[in-house]
Amino acid sequence: MKTNSELQRDVQDELNWAPNITAGEIGVTARDGVITLTGEVPSYFEKIEAEDVAGRVSGVMAIAEELEVRLPALNERTDTDIAESALNFLAWNLAVPSDQVKVMVENSWITLTGEVEWYFQKKAAANAVRNLMGVKGVTNSISIKPKVVATASEIKTTIENAFKRTAMADAQKISVTVHDGKVTLKGNSYSWKEKNVASDYAWAASGVFSVENDIVVLN
Repeated sequence: MKTNSELQRDVQDELNWAPNITAGEIGVTARDGVITLTGEVPSYFEKIEAEDVAGRVSGVMAIAEELEVRLPALNERTDTDIAESALNFLAWNLAVPSDQVKVMVENSWITLTGEVEWYFQKKAAANAVRNLMGVKGVTNSISIKPKVVATASEIKTTIENAFKRTAMADAQKISVTVHDGKVTLKGNSYSWKEKNVASDYAWAASGVFSVENDIVVLN
């Protein structure tokens, strides 16, 4: 088990190692496996990347992300410009169903709404707009409405079989319960990244519209 100072150092080193992050402006504190990121970054893209990079460090159990996006003057755009770019990028993305996602922009913050059939489509919509110049944040309020109806036992079996096929070290320690299309994952994992991968596997099952990931990351 790493000490707080060891975990803090490892996260700082990982951030410094990542070429797509301005790590010098990010502060890191560690306490009992919980990492807190503070400071400023020049784009929403770097804010998300910093959280992903910190989460892949061994010993990280949870992340409190308090980073502020401070756009350089040259990167600032009007809400209208951002909204137009967002609509174009969504239209060009084959993973996002045509005319199913609506965009609202206020103070450089994008909010996505609408309905899609699969979680990967919801995720693709957010990914399509989060790297746009001038964006300070993205709220993904798109709803999942599966067209395929599956029983709880069918969903449970599909997810458990997927876990058996995966190379995740902790996959066999995860329990799956399903009720009315809502999946709950419980168990232990030794990796923040693998906890998130487990959610992706659950979302890939037909008939799922909600995933509650209660997996505990062990230090």
